Amino acid sequence: MRDEPDNPAKPPAGERLCALADLADPGARGFRFRNERALFAGFLVRQGDSVAGYVDSCPHNGWPLAVMDDRYLTREGDRIICAAHGAMFRPADGLCVAGPCADEHLRPWPVAVVDGDVVTA
Repeated sequence: MRDEPDNPAKPPAGERLCALADLADPGARGFRFRNERALFAGFLVRQGDSVAGYVDSCPHNGWPLAVMDDRYLTREGDRIICAAHGAMFRPADGLCVAGPCADEHLRPWPVAVVDGDVVTA
């Protein structure tokens, strides 16, 4: 699952994903988009009024980060965690701070909060 600009399943800019109120604080939510055989998987992470989007792919092995829907955060809600190898990432910038991909970043998925909705940017 790669985030390439020509991925036909990646939603275009301006597509509504959800209401900000539908994301727990802190919280995360995954999204999957299909276009024929192409797949785009991403997730949102909310902390306060800040929402970041990332491609759902660990830099270490390319696998999705969560094994259960929307389970991207540690119990404390302060880190994104890869369920496969325990790598931990900062929610604000996707930097891996522990695990086999230390100092690498999650690939960003540009999103914005517009009029109370989270949309692709």
